[in-house]
Amino acid sequence: MNVSYALTNPISLIVDKSRDEFTRQDLMRVVEEKQIERITLHYTALDGKLKELKIPIANRLQLEHILADGERVDGSSLFKGMVDASVSDLYVVPVYRTAFLNPFDSGSLDFMCRYLMHDGSLAPFALDNILQAAHGMFQKKTGFVLQALGELEFYLMSAPPNNLFKADKQRGYHASAPFIKTGKVLDEMVRYITQITGAVKYAHSEVGYLDKVRSDLEEIQGKRAEQLEIEFLPTPIEETGDNLVLARWLIRNVAYKYDCVATFTPKVEEGVAGNGMHVHVELMKDGKNRMLDDDGKLSTPARKLVGGFCAYADSLTAFGNTVSSAYLRLVPNQEAPTRICWSDFNRSAMIRVPLGWAKVQDLGQKLNPQQKESTHIAEGRQTVELRSPDGSAITHLLLAGMTMAAEWGLSHPDSLEIAERLYVKGNIFEDQELLKRLQALPKSCVESAQLLLEKRALYEREGVFPPSIIEYVARLLRMEKDENMNKYLADLPADDRLHETRKIMHKDLHRH
Repeated sequence: MNVSYALTNPISLIVDKSRDEFTRQDLMRVVEEKQIERITLHYTALDGKLKELKIPIANRLQLEHILADGERVDGSSLFKGMVDASVSDLYVVPVYRTAFLNPFDSGSLDFMCRYLMHDGSLAPFALDNILQAAHGMFQKKTGFVLQALGELEFYLMSAPPNNLFKADKQRGYHASAPFIKTGKVLDEMVRYITQITGAVKYAHSEVGYLDKVRSDLEEIQGKRAEQLEIEFLPTPIEETGDNLVLARWLIRNVAYKYDCVATFTPKVEEGVAGNGMHVHVELMKDGKNRMLDDDGKLSTPARKLVGGFCAYADSLTAFGNTVSSAYLRLVPNQEAPTRICWSDFNRSAMIRVPLGWAKVQDLGQKLNPQQKESTHIAEGRQTVELRSPDGSAITHLLLAGMTMAAEWGLSHPDSLEIAERLYVKGNIFEDQELLKRLQALPKSCVESAQLLLEKRALYEREGVFPPSIIEYVARLLRMEKDENMNKYLADLPADDRLHETRKIMHKDLHRH
């Protein structure tokens, strides 16, 4: 590493290595050169949120012990109801490539960790370990590596200082200042996420905007709400899980610094865009994208992948849509899918094949004739996008489920036929006959729980998802008691319906 840029990982600059090459000696050097006071270990608990343990460093021996062996934590608290208190100790051990300087604490060197059991084996019920197991099985069975990227949509809510340059409702897509007021805050979020993960593709203002939030919650009542999105670059799917959970933590902390509220909750207001968490995936082999054939069309493995997603789609909502308000987002004509199908470029479909620079190269040269030297980028960039998940997703479990679906698609003889049968064109909501033929996604958490239990073998095969995790998620979903939610809301007078809908939307402001 001889070339550095403004957003290069600071640790990489100190040790002159890429993240994947960090060693214990490198990190000890960082502690000494930067006069680091503490190590902070982060890990994802059963609730899908990032936890932390702060360890003050008094001497070199203590530092070496922490980097070598991690620390003990109480698994019965972090995995409540799953790990018994009588055998609750777990190790949390740092993953060196995840090391970062904490942007909110100049005296801390931070790590993402993995949970290990008393014998040093990976804890099978830990969400990140489930994802790692799923991807290991996928690679062994298919010979491919699965890379993924997420699109994090969220609302940033703040007290409006004035009414100058007011934005328009549902017209915020890629809006710029002065109509969008949160650019400075978004820039800081992107700076930290990029320095730490190296995997941010871009950020922008999204469709949703509210001049004044109406809510019973004092935390957000009366605040202006601007919807934003940060999209990532593809990484091996287990890294994607850590990146998305870590990014949520960074986004919330930057928001707090500026007296704002950041929420990933699926809906904040009726008739206003919800927060999706779309996930793109690509098949890699020998370091190359294998999503297209020689004619620039979706390859046979890629179409099998789509077939696998279609086969798993209804039960995947158990991990990707985990609160009642998720099913107020999945409604027709809101760029959120309601039917199991796929299409090219089509934002009304559940799975979309976006533009991927398949047949074009060096577009900049076409518009800039003074550029005489051409550039040929050999790496393929084609992905397929699952559009049903939202901000309530249990990130690692969703990605693990998608990995199981991808392996099923590549291995199962019926996946190509499923993909061919469920391909659609045009806006599916304008074709009533087509809508009748397409299977609907679940309409409630309770329905998703039932489907998960019915199809649990799809996830438990090869020992990837422990039965206790399937039962935990089903129990979590059933606790929403929302099987009759839509009928209940529809029967209320208009004002009462709006009030009750907002209560449902806002009760999970910070769930995951």
